[in-house]
Amino acid sequence: MTKSFTIYPAIDMRNGKCVRLIQGDYDKETIYGDSPFEMAKLFADAGAEWIHMVDLDGAKAGKRVNDQFVLEVAKKVDAKVQIGGGIRSEEDVDFYLNNGVDRVILGSSAISNPSFVKKMLSIYKEKIAIGIDAKDGYVSTEGWLNTSEVKATELGQELAAAGAEVFIFTDIATDGMLSGPNVEAVVQMAEATGKEVIASGGVSSLEDLKALAAYQQQGVQGAIVGKALYTKQFELSEAIKEVAKQ
Repeated sequence: MTKSFTIYPAIDMRNGKCVRLIQGDYDKETIYGDSPFEMAKLFADAGAEWIHMVDLDGAKAGKRVNDQFVLEVAKKVDAKVQIGGGIRSEEDVDFYLNNGVDRVILGSSAISNPSFVKKMLSIYKEKIAIGIDAKDGYVSTEGWLNTSEVKATELGQELAAAGAEVFIFTDIATDGMLSGPNVEAVVQMAEATGKEVIASGGVSSLEDLKALAAYQQQGVQGAIVGKALYTKQFELSEAIKEVAKQ
């Protein structure tokens, strides 16, 4: 696993705008921009290789809502795009992957519809990322409203066996809190699955990114950074340079 550590700037979309929620709470929203496209362009210009996009309306509605903004970024911005939120069918997966999106994230359906997820993995392989959101080590689903009785690492192992190559792991307790990521839990997921894990939630400083990047050999492949960029805790270009040194 000699791949470089990748920073994924996040664009969470609600009503066509760029927003951030605290711990997934739709009532705790801050709007940071009116145009996902303009935001993605800024990130790409700062050196981002990937843009992480989330359709928050889609996640809530269980169907694609902000998809036109995703396609605009995929077609016009010089960076790869991964999208999660509201992807519930093979048609949704096809729609994105056939229109310039590089990777589709399947999350809640890993619990609610495992046969669908395994089928998508068998067809699209590394173009599918599995989003696992955990609370106290157990998987949370449906926009974090429910906590299941499934251990996050066990779900990871099962899906790795089904062909998953990339996992996005969120520790809900840290998301949007700028409290630092749960490095230990991220490393546990990488070691349990033997696959690439992208950390999500809690990154608040360059030190947090360095702490995660120190585990590249174990499979910690990148980090999704949202609020820290929007609140100017550090600049994206600076962060990319720092982790490249490692």
